[in-house]
Amino acid sequence: MANEHEGQIRIVQETVAGKEITFAHVMGGPDPIIYQKLGLNPQVDYRSSAIGIMNMTPPESAVIASDIAVKSGNIYLGFADRFTGTLIITGEISDVMSAMNEIVEYFRDSLEYVVCKVTKR
Repeated sequence: MANEHEGQIRIVQETVAGKEITFAHVMGGPDPIIYQKLGLNPQVDYRSSAIGIMNMTPPESAVIASDIAVKSGNIYLGFADRFTGTLIITGEISDVMSAMNEIVEYFRDSLEYVVCKVTKR
C-alpha cells in the first residue's frame, strides 16, 4: 500500500511575538450585511460609515489601541481582543481614518513598533 501523503509538503506557521501592527485597513461604506454579521452597531448611516480593522502583536496592544481610538473622536468600539490583538472600530469615514492613523503614529513614534501603512478601500 503506497503512502497517501507522499509528495505532499507540510507547512507549519507560527507567530513570533514582536512589537508590530501587521494589518490596518479601513472599509469605506461597507454593506449593512457586514455590520450585521460582525455584530456591530446597526444604528449607523451606512452611506457615510466605515469599518476599521487592525491586528497587532503583542495582542495586549489592542487595549492601548482601543483607548486611543475612542479618545480620538466619535468612534464606536466594535471589538477589541487582547488575546488575538484584533481591533475593529466603526464611525464616519473621516473619524475612522483619523483614529487608525493616530493609532499607527503613536505605536510607531512613541512605542517604537514596526507598523504597516493604513490602507483604505
